[in-house]
Amino acid sequence: MPGAELKADVWITEYITPWDVYGHGVTRILAAAETEFQAMQIVETGVYGRALVLDGKWQSCTGDEYLYHEPLVHPACVCFTRANAAAPASLLILGGGEGATLREALRWTSIDRATMVDIDGIVVEACKEHLPEMHRGAFEDARAEVIIADALKYVADEQTRPQGGWDVIVSDLSDPIEDGPSYQLFTKEYYESLKAAMSESGVLVVQAGPVNPAGAQQHARLVKTLRTVFERTISVVSAVPTYPAPWSFILASDAKIERPTDPTLVDVALAEHVRPFGGTALKMFDGEAMIGLTHVTKSLRDLIAAETVIYTKDNPPRFFGVGNAG
Repeated sequence: MPGAELKADVWITEYITPWDVYGHGVTRILAAAETEFQAMQIVETGVYGRALVLDGKWQSCTGDEYLYHEPLVHPACVCFTRANAAAPASLLILGGGEGATLREALRWTSIDRATMVDIDGIVVEACKEHLPEMHRGAFEDARAEVIIADALKYVADEQTRPQGGWDVIVSDLSDPIEDGPSYQLFTKEYYESLKAAMSESGVLVVQAGPVNPAGAQQHARLVKTLRTVFERTISVVSAVPTYPAPWSFILASDAKIERPTDPTLVDVALAEHVRPFGGTALKMFDGEAMIGLTHVTKSLRDLIAAETVIYTKDNPPRFFGVGNAG
């Protein structure tokens, strides 16, 4: 059997199914902690730069994080702009410890308030120190506000909302593994609380997991769950090489959000409202990319159409497994 030279002595091994693992060779561990909520490592990899790992599950890395964070933020902001004929002024991020989601939000010149709420201050501080390539100074921007708190409690507090509610909410929570901090936050009740905090024509975007054959059913169930709360949803899928499968997001709104068919309309909105941030311009996202990201495969559309399960507090989703370093 042919082999290959393996240069790493330490591996982050993530369990995808009971029969599949995904490994990343690590050259250096920059930070590690057992926090009140989760196990954290920030590591240097052989090819893809620095990465954040939580509970043994790969979060993002400097080498390809733009393939995650740009489609996480910008389709929602574009949809809001097209539905309202005005760009978003306020944006709430739930999770997002690396600061990269905040960075992408702050590219929008229309944003005058961008608030990030993360439950784990230890993770946020470690990311500030060790992942400057991701946040690019977003934490110091005058429009940014970072709150260390429980997402659900923060959203429920009406005093924290801008007048009229949030224009865009980004639910950038870690995977709902049992015993993890996000376990019960992919449910109908959670999405109802987010809707109550949004502006009348606001847009929610949810990180919605892998859409390979082993994981796509969860995406379909999240779509069905969101459709019990919002009138419209749009699925978004992006290929991120350091993830074990194409990764997905779901946009949800009561406004008339639509998948674009003309890239020019998206490009005009970006040209008017989006600027480089932290010395970097958009890498992957434009009008043509948005068409590709939002026009998903027949197999995923068929799965969504056939799905009947709704996630609730009594029946939350469960991602399989965690991982380890060794």
